[in-house]
Amino acid sequence: QVQLVESGGGLVQTGGSLTLSCAVSMNIDSIYGLGWYRQAPGKQRELVASATMNGRTNYTDSVKGRFTIIRDDAKNSIYLQMNSLKPDDTAVYYCNFAPNAAAFWGQGTQVTVSS
Repeated sequence: QVQLVESGGGLVQTGGSLTLSCAVSMNIDSIYGLGWYRQAPGKQRELVASATMNGRTNYTDSVKGRFTIIRDDAKNSIYLQMNSLKPDDTAVYYCNFAPNAAAFWGQGTQVTVSS
């Protein structure tokens, strides 16, 4: 099974920055698309950012211009740089294949943005 381990979450004030990390237990050179998802209380899980092996990236409108997804194939990791954080960004963040989340979900990492 592919293991996905998220880390880097925490408590940050509105306008702050945070970088999340995802370690993948396989060579991600062979994975076409990877992404970051989030789930806020009472809401459905949503894909917020994705990146393909050929360098294409996509972002949901609410994070465009603030978040950056990075693939580091040499480290079998992906990262999510988050700037100008808002309270609406508060959620548990997960990584997975994208746009189809084919792997089992990891535990996620909690991001809380205080106002």
